[in-house]
Amino acid sequence: MKTRTRTAISSLALAAGIFGLATAASAADLPVYTKAPAVEAWNPWMIRLRALGVVTRDSGWVDQVPGSGLKTSDAIVPELDISYFFTRNIAAELILGVTRHEVTGTGVPATAGLDVGRAWLLPPTLTLQYHFTDLGAFKPYIGAGVNYTVFYNQSAGNTFNNAGVIVTNSHLQNTWAPAAQIGFDYMINKHVGLNVDVKKIWLRPNWDGTLGGGVPVTGKVNLDPWLIGTGLTYKF
Repeated sequence: MKTRTRTAISSLALAAGIFGLATAASAADLPVYTKAPAVEAWNPWMIRLRALGVVTRDSGWVDQVPGSGLKTSDAIVPELDISYFFTRNIAAELILGVTRHEVTGTGVPATAGLDVGRAWLLPPTLTLQYHFTDLGAFKPYIGAGVNYTVFYNQSAGNTFNNAGVIVTNSHLQNTWAPAAQIGFDYMINKHVGLNVDVKKIWLRPNWDGTLGGGVPVTGKVNLDPWLIGTGLTYKF
């Protein structure tokens, strides 16, 4: 009887051990579920504030004066731009700012040193950009687009030059222009970065004016500015 009892107990222990091993093996085969990492919300908006140098091309002429030339002053102004990212690589950027420039005659004595006039420019520029995003904190981009410049608060020089010529009325005409762009952001953290940006705008407005004695004149001012800016980036 005792022998049968010991045999039964041993069989039960062996069965329990086998069942335990099978249970452990089954548990080890089960997949381990962990909580998925939170996906950070992506905001498509970015703004930049720059100090902008506007370097113009000294080119132009008065149609009625052969050998005449025109030059335009440079400027340093603040600039704000707003970018919207359609994807992480493709964005549209709207550049906002105002500048003030003076136009002076060059060339033959009739226009040399002539104070033609001055004007304020509102030149909103819209570009479509491609951003390279696989270089870590360094994020270069290229872009191209269109500019429309509005000239306002225009005034004539009303000053005689050495040849006795005076401009009593001066008017630059609003115009469209193509634009190209290259630049980069260097992100200090996920929101704040440093920006360097260079644009070229082929801006060539027509000009009309009046000389002393009521003589009408026309011409063209080839501004063709380089816009060289540096400042801060904020990514929302």
